[in-house]
Amino acid sequence: MPRHIYDCNEGCPVESTLQIISGKWKSVIIYHLLNKEVCHFGQLQRELKDCSRRMLALQLSDLEKDGIIQKNIYQADPLRTDYQLTEFGKTLAPVISSMAVWGKLYNQKSIRK
Repeated sequence: MPRHIYDCNEGCPVESTLQIISGKWKSVIIYHLLNKEVCHFGQLQRELKDCSRRMLALQLSDLEKDGIIQKNIYQADPLRTDYQLTEFGKTLAPVISSMAVWGKLYNQKSIRK
């Protein structure tokens, strides 16, 4: 039986999506922002226990450059920073939600083995 080959030439929509959400932590960051709306850097760091502070900062910076999240800086002592999804970032909700549903199914299947 021939295997189905996806046509992912230049401009492929799947490749475009993966460019934005690929990386170990970007989808997880978006997932947490969808559930909490606004997160401080420290909150995200606690949620992503295995993500180093430097990696979290890099992933947040990439998401900000891509217009997925907005960084808010508050002039307080100490300086406070939080993040929220942009309107464009919120359009990823169905993608991330589908990933969460599939991940739960996979986790349940893995537990049964």
